[in-house]
Amino acid sequence: MDKPQDKKWRTKLHEIIYEADTPAGKLFDVVLLIVILASILLVMLESVKSIDSKYHNILNISEWIITILFSIEYIARIITVRKPFKYIFSFYGIIDLLSTIPKYISLFFGGIHALAALRALRLLRIFRILKLARYLGASLRLLSALRSSRAKISVFLFTVVIIAIILGTIMYLVEGEENGFTNIPKSVYWCIVTLTTVGFGDIAPQTPLGQFIASLVMILGYGIIAVPTGIVSAEYTSQSKKDKKEKDKVKTPLHLNTQVCENCSTENHRDDAEFCYHCGHKLNDE
Repeated sequence: MDKPQDKKWRTKLHEIIYEADTPAGKLFDVVLLIVILASILLVMLESVKSIDSKYHNILNISEWIITILFSIEYIARIITVRKPFKYIFSFYGIIDLLSTIPKYISLFFGGIHALAALRALRLLRIFRILKLARYLGASLRLLSALRSSRAKISVFLFTVVIIAIILGTIMYLVEGEENGFTNIPKSVYWCIVTLTTVGFGDIAPQTPLGQFIASLVMILGYGIIAVPTGIVSAEYTSQSKKDKKEKDKVKTPLHLNTQVCENCSTENHRDDAEFCYHCGHKLNDE
């Protein structure tokens, strides 16, 4: 059992770290974003040899200071929640860990510290700090549309792979090794590059028949690009209609804040909420 005093400081620390409605919480998040930007800048500057050779010690010490601060913050996030494993294995928990460990790993494997640039993903918290989460409905609808259309897109991609294998094999037979199509895998690679309209130009057909087939592949590529767009657009429109029906049922708008449940880490509670809508735990329990 936690002592009341322990519970009080832990709740207060949780409020500062996880929420942005209070002055202390907002200040913490703003400072955190500044430190993240500074750390990304340090990693970028360290990759420039002329700068690194001149200021290596300063950059290295600064990076270690920021890494230690991130480590303390990561530990604080764990000890202030009732279910630490839920945070550790959550999206933000994994990102927080990945943004902390590269510098430690670099002690054993050189160059790994450059992965600290993953800290840029932590900037996603700016949506919560600026209270933009309520305006992310379009993004959520897009994700829902992608999930709903994943079966159709999977079948489509499988079909594209089959087409690439067939056309790649044909080009291997038509062009041959003398024109750069040395084997079927390389020919399939050319076909995929051409279908996606990337066109690196490292391999190009030389025979009239090969050029004709390549032209067909290029035209087919434009048509292929439109298919998944149409699939997702149809699902997105369907999701938008469903959301509109749900909104029409609600007489008063739902105002959300940045409160995070201390028990289950659920976000986006209503301003008038006293209990977590996910687990029922009392919010701001003092």
